[in-house]
Amino acid sequence: MSRIVFLNGSFLPIEEARVPFMDRGFLFGDGVYEGIGVLDGRLIDNEAHLERLERSLREVRIPNPYSRAEWTRIQEELVQRNGMTEGFVYFQVTRGVAERDFFFPEEARPTVAMFTQAKSIAQSPAAEKGIAVVTVPDQRWERRDIKSINLLAQVLAKQAAKEAGAQEAWMVQDGFVTEGGSSSAFIVTKAGSIVVRPLSNAILPGITRRSLLQLSREDGIVLEERLFTVEEAYEAAEAFLTSASNFVLPVVRIDGRPVGDGKPGPVTQRLRQLYLRMAASPALAAE
Repeated sequence: MSRIVFLNGSFLPIEEARVPFMDRGFLFGDGVYEGIGVLDGRLIDNEAHLERLERSLREVRIPNPYSRAEWTRIQEELVQRNGMTEGFVYFQVTRGVAERDFFFPEEARPTVAMFTQAKSIAQSPAAEKGIAVVTVPDQRWERRDIKSINLLAQVLAKQAAKEAGAQEAWMVQDGFVTEGGSSSAFIVTKAGSIVVRPLSNAILPGITRRSLLQLSREDGIVLEERLFTVEEAYEAAEAFLTSASNFVLPVVRIDGRPVGDGKPGPVTQRLRQLYLRMAASPALAAE
């Protein structure tokens, strides 16, 4: 069965989906996007993702084409039409179709595209063994808090990671880790506290990050929201990342160096189980 996608109000086979040549997403990268994890056929943290989408759209001044209820209905129908129980829903909104000009077009209507990707998240082999990351210079623009579709710097960072035999890149500015190519970066100190960079224009406000911080506080884990250096990450007891498509993943090597004993640590494993428990429970996920 062909994968079904959503494009500008219609559900249709992916082979039939066409975006106009003059779409500003293609010409300028003029748009924003969101990605939401799916577990047991349910959207995880969806209200928070839609809240972030609204903020991104406001920041770049693209009108929001749907209400939250309408977005949710479209997402849920797309998941159902594709028979997906576990994976990822991706969608993006561009400023629309117009003659190529840097100024905002007055008559353009936003282009909306959405698709699903089936993926094993809860029983991911990477979660059992951990992953490797490499550090790279952060070459992105200064409004990283906006979830822009301009991802060339992340593409280059992740390709560098792949060529180094790693699965993710941690980007570095002025000696401090900002975040991953598509994830939030955490370390665990030898005292057992978790450290994550505080929110600012320098990083994306990760939704999985936000939920995990709340779960950490509720579980009594000490949290430090502050900058941390690459050297501090090398010496950490544990490290991990969070994202909507992976939930919580242990990082066991950084730039070829083992983190701790080179295996997923107890704090990371505890946090992953807390997040999976929340994601699996509709009542907890709605709190």
